[in-house]
Amino acid sequence: MVMQRGRLLAGAAALVLAAATGTVVATRWDDGTAPGGSASAVEGAARAQAQEASPKARKAALDAILATRATAVLRGDLKGFLASVDPQQPKFVAEQRVLFGNLRQFRFTTLRYFVADERLAPTMEEKFGKTAFSTRVMMRYQLSELDPRPVQTDLGYTFVARAGRWILVADDAIEETLSEDGHRQPWDFQPITVLRRGRVVVVVDKTEAALGQKIAGVSQTAVGAVRRHWPRPWNGAVMVVAMSEPRVMSLLWTTGTGKGWTIAAKAVTLYDGEPLTTQTAAPVGSRIVINPAVRKDLEEDLLVHEMTHVATVPIGVRAPVWLVEGVAEYVRCRSIEDDPRWTVDPYRKTVRSKYLASMKVLPGDAEFDANGDRSYGQSWWAAEYLVSTEGVKGMAALYTDLALHNTGPSSYAAIVKKHTGKTPAQLVAAVKKFRS
Repeated sequence: MVMQRGRLLAGAAALVLAAATGTVVATRWDDGTAPGGSASAVEGAARAQAQEASPKARKAALDAILATRATAVLRGDLKGFLASVDPQQPKFVAEQRVLFGNLRQFRFTTLRYFVADERLAPTMEEKFGKTAFSTRVMMRYQLSELDPRPVQTDLGYTFVARAGRWILVADDAIEETLSEDGHRQPWDFQPITVLRRGRVVVVVDKTEAALGQKIAGVSQTAVGAVRRHWPRPWNGAVMVVAMSEPRVMSLLWTTGTGKGWTIAAKAVTLYDGEPLTTQTAAPVGSRIVINPAVRKDLEEDLLVHEMTHVATVPIGVRAPVWLVEGVAEYVRCRSIEDDPRWTVDPYRKTVRSKYLASMKVLPGDAEFDANGDRSYGQSWWAAEYLVSTEGVKGMAALYTDLALHNTGPSSYAAIVKKHTGKTPAQLVAAVKKFRS
């Protein structure tokens, strides 16, 4: 079998959701009466109020608007969702309608937006005037039957002061300052279709519902394979995003030096906390995002690899990359050989003949960056070696210990020694000698 390559580390990323607070609808700064005078006078008064408003008061006003929008999503209130959107921008209003329709297809247990920190955005001031205020906004949410607890992502919003009120004029401000993976979610682009098959959620373009049904079926089979070959409990809840838009939860689809190599899919890890600094915190889960170029030819083994990341990442994020990817490759290869008509013998021969002799260390980020195929092969070989000596439960125990407690070279070496009886260097030597 020619196996499609292109996996990704259980990448760090951050998503969003949380309990909606009570709706606060008062967003005016004045006493509620209509401002008098000419349009220029109104704009001047709004500018003065915006400049004089304390950061605390401004945050309270904007949080009130955001709370109204979150409540509108949960209640299906399109009018309430659009109430703060700039009516002078028909295109932006239409985009917000699409956003609302997309959000309504997800089953939010909780949803909350709130102001985080101000960010300078000169282009927004040039476009919308001196009252333009750009801020990072947190979206904290939980999806029913998918997320065990809330997750969080960041957005970039711009508001302007107009007629004594804050008006939302842009939701794509300060993109360059937001978290690298995750801040653009599946609902943020074109109209979508969300399909469910048990605990599997699949997101595709609105026009590709048939493709979504196909991926949902393959995904369910992949879930079963992971649960057969990974010994720790996993409930099989997973979201697979297979849209034509390449920016969904991703900045790039290639990696490595030189020409690099193509990433076919990636597991984007979600946290409940500040997206820019949560990578050391306990992860909540992951979303699987498929490279748009391969979404129509998606194979089960690729999904098995990525779903193994989904099943393992909640344990912790401190496991070394060779074990993270080695475990995923181990489960993938075992799932392939569940079918007696298929074998991974060509892969075994390639690893033996091309990749083992040059191995000096178990591959880390630098090795994956230099040669992804070689590093995946070596990592898989190391996982197979561990299963041969410690059993699959022993390999899982090593993974768990490292994922939770690996804080540096000394702890890494101690944990490896405890589970294998070998130093890291001795483990490398044993893996090179191993013949699967």
